[in-house]
Amino acid sequence: MNQPKYPEKIVVATRGSALALAQTHWFIKCCQPWCPGSELVIKVIKTTGDKLQTASMANPVDGSTKGLFTKELEQALLSGEADFAVHSLKDLPTDLPEGLTLGAVLPRADVRDVLIYRLETAAAGRCFAPGLTVAGLPPGAVVATSSTRRQAQLLALRPDLQVIPIRGNVGTRLRKLMEQPEMDATLLAAAGLNRLHFTIRPDGELIPPPEGDARQPATPLPGRFQASLLPIGEMIPCVGQGAVGIEIPQGTAWTLDLCRQLNHAATQECVVAERSFLHAMGGGCQSPVAAYAWIDAGQVLMKAVSFRDGPAKRAESQKPIGQAQALGEELAAALK
Repeated sequence: MNQPKYPEKIVVATRGSALALAQTHWFIKCCQPWCPGSELVIKVIKTTGDKLQTASMANPVDGSTKGLFTKELEQALLSGEADFAVHSLKDLPTDLPEGLTLGAVLPRADVRDVLIYRLETAAAGRCFAPGLTVAGLPPGAVVATSSTRRQAQLLALRPDLQVIPIRGNVGTRLRKLMEQPEMDATLLAAAGLNRLHFTIRPDGELIPPPEGDARQPATPLPGRFQASLLPIGEMIPCVGQGAVGIEIPQGTAWTLDLCRQLNHAATQECVVAERSFLHAMGGGCQSPVAAYAWIDAGQVLMKAVSFRDGPAKRAESQKPIGQAQALGEELAAALK
């Protein structure tokens, strides 16, 4: 079979956040060996979610978070303005618009959540020693997160905690934590920190990108932070967390071919299980459910939790590779 000829100019749609751009540059770097004669151009698009930076994702103005960070990118694909759209897969709805498909999934990063807290502060807020855990937070501590999934799991572990909303990119959230003394901690994704070139040192100190790195926060962070990686058994990740999805128009031979070269089969198998679970549960990225799949000895294993109807319902199961969709549907049926 002859390889389709790639066009001279390839347009890649993305959001304009530092993380989205970092993921897009990674995708382009992955593409270049396969299409050396093509110019890959980034098309930055502002999504509805980007325009609603002050809105709560748990209580959006229109009652739905579906497609908040993807709809405008998908419109660019459908209109022919872009050939690829790069997404944090956790933001991509499980039901895609007619004419579009998930062409590839790039290798997954660390899926864990990270508890971030002050090592020193410019405000009057509390500081904590390295190695802080959710169990080690003081009674009534204030943790900032706008994720219903994180909130539900935090309160299941520690019903006494106070959870408040927070929005903005990584730099903005860290700055709010440093400058708002009533806030004790926040939660961020390890994958996002890694892709923005933040480093968690062996002693737990969170080190921002080196000077001159394009991913540095717009203004210096006013203080030092500690980071504690949370065990997956304690904080199950969001469906698709740590994975980058590449969305393309259906039926275009050359885009499908390029995606075949880039797709990471193991990551795809895991996210198929997770996304089929979320689809069967009937939820979006802000639904109070979580699921994580991994591969071991030819099996896809998955654990999931739902807080839809009160106390947590949990389930685990496994199936052979190739039956990921059925695995997700089975766990959803167990939790509904």
